[in-house]
Amino acid sequence: MHIAIYSRGFVKEDLPIIQLLLDELAREEMETVIYQPFCESLAPYIRFSKTPDTFCCAGDLHGKADILVSLGGDGTLLDTVCYVRDTNVPVLGINFGRLGFLASIGKDAINAAVQALKQRTYVVDRRSLLHLDSNIGLFGEVPYALNDFTIHKKDTSAMIKIHTYLNGEFLNTYWSDGLIVATPTGSTGYSLSCGGPVVFPDAGSFVITPVAPHNLNVRPVIVPDNNVISFEVEGRSDQFLCTLDSRMEIIDNTVQLAIKKEDFKISLLRLDDSNFLHTLRNKLLWGIDTRNRLK
Repeated sequence: MHIAIYSRGFVKEDLPIIQLLLDELAREEMETVIYQPFCESLAPYIRFSKTPDTFCCAGDLHGKADILVSLGGDGTLLDTVCYVRDTNVPVLGINFGRLGFLASIGKDAINAAVQALKQRTYVVDRRSLLHLDSNIGLFGEVPYALNDFTIHKKDTSAMIKIHTYLNGEFLNTYWSDGLIVATPTGSTGYSLSCGGPVVFPDAGSFVITPVAPHNLNVRPVIVPDNNVISFEVEGRSDQFLCTLDSRMEIIDNTVQLAIKKEDFKISLLRLDDSNFLHTLRNKLLWGIDTRNRLK
């Protein structure tokens, strides 16, 4: 089995965990291919059983990886979408970050994670993506996102107007700092912090959530993901921000934007003792109320 490893970087406190992971993979005779900048930064600190193969781009992974392991937080795991693309290489996230909704496997579960990879006892979750269409080339070869798409005002400019349509029919004009379109996976990210609902990963829907709306009667709305959501943007500034997950482009009001469901999905791996309800209780502390312990 060939295991690709991706990370944005590391802190020295995590080096023993990284060493343990590499040692366990080597002991189970799994071949590793490591993201080159990460591998180079590790070289002075880590003992490799043999010189690892490396990758820099999606093309380098073609035929070289059966599974990609993400070491970091949710942002790191979102980066992996740009590398696995539509190859159906599943991603396993080990949480070196903070909250970890997507990268939900803890540092203390390295051995269990490696054994799950070896014995193929993991669970595969198929996650839908959203796709951005525009009249100019935005986001290169990766115009899709696992979490969300946003339109946002630039810098400290005044709020903007975002005219929003579903399949060409007018939905609403959002007077706000911005607008989020989230997948079910992304419902626990930026959308949640702006008052959006938690949506189960297998729900076939998008969440449209305004950012700091100027109308108190405007609330998030859930729409079926077979809709095409299109936008026209106005504002005092000539430029706006447009994002897919953590990637950003600067656009002007001549750019035409539309969101639809992507044709392929991303596979995320989890251990069989964890599921979405477990993650909600663990990360959001649901049920952790002293009244629940009263008799």
